[in-house]
Amino acid sequence: MKNLFRNPAFRRETLLFWLAALLCVALSLLAGLPAALAVFIASAVLYAVVLLSARRRYRLMAELADGLDRILHGGESFDLDRFSEGELSILQSELSKLLVTLRTQADTLQSDKRALADSLADISHQLKTPLTGMGLAASMLADPDLSPERRTALTRDIQRQLTRLEWLVTALLKISRLDAGTAELRPRELTVRRLVDDAAAPLLIPLELRDVTLRRDFTGDETLTADPAWAAEAIGNILKNCMEHTPPGGAVTVSARENAVYTQLTVTDTGPGIDPEDLPHIFERFYRGKNADAQSAGIGLALARTILRASGASVKAENAPEGGARFTVRFYKSTV
Repeated sequence: MKNLFRNPAFRRETLLFWLAALLCVALSLLAGLPAALAVFIASAVLYAVVLLSARRRYRLMAELADGLDRILHGGESFDLDRFSEGELSILQSELSKLLVTLRTQADTLQSDKRALADSLADISHQLKTPLTGMGLAASMLADPDLSPERRTALTRDIQRQLTRLEWLVTALLKISRLDAGTAELRPRELTVRRLVDDAAAPLLIPLELRDVTLRRDFTGDETLTADPAWAAEAIGNILKNCMEHTPPGGAVTVSARENAVYTQLTVTDTGPGIDPEDLPHIFERFYRGKNADAQSAGIGLALARTILRASGASVKAENAPEGGARFTVRFYKSTV
């Protein structure tokens, strides 16, 4: 009862109640003392009922506050249904929604923490390999008796590892920007010819060195809507993957078709195809398939999918009936 009167609002309500009651008693004196006494007794009974009701309500609110405090501090949950009566029913409903939301956010946060820990472990592993190789090469270069030919080979190896490390860090930064939503994509209409030319430009020399032919099976006038630089990055990574799995003398083919709903790019190669066990994981970060190149970091296709998803496009990997891998990319129209 003491806790009840510590509430300023309840003390104010009590004061107003008794002022009104005394005013009614004073007015009832005009009808005689018995009438005034009856009004006073009725007021006292009414106040007792109000007091008991308020006491129960405040007790329930105190239990509710204690229960919520336990939950916020990691304690056990408690049943909110016992508060679903009277004016507390609305509060109970909203608190139930809030608790569900908080639990969902907590589960999501925990999942994100695990994913971040796994990603950091994968990134550390990917960075460790080239750094270890460069460290060994640098220690060998310190040998004063090293032959010029060996020194040149080690220098080239360090340069190759540095190039791989730079590409890996750049790709990881791009994925991080896309995941965080800080990458600014500026989609506009462009032709398939321009997109494929921009995507294939960095691969022209590697394609020639590997004796792999890049074929274009489209008119080139097909159009799509995407950010030119980011889309070229995504398609370029798919072309690079196909190139790395195509034997000398083979070919990588890019075809395109357009309809009222989407513009589709299909990239196929003449390699051994994708192992069925690798297909479900082909776009996962740091995943390296059974036929992966020794220098592969398993990040290129993951970056391609991340870019395409951010662009509102879709990508699918499968094995073509005639052999080889096939990647299907669809850029959907903004209006149909």
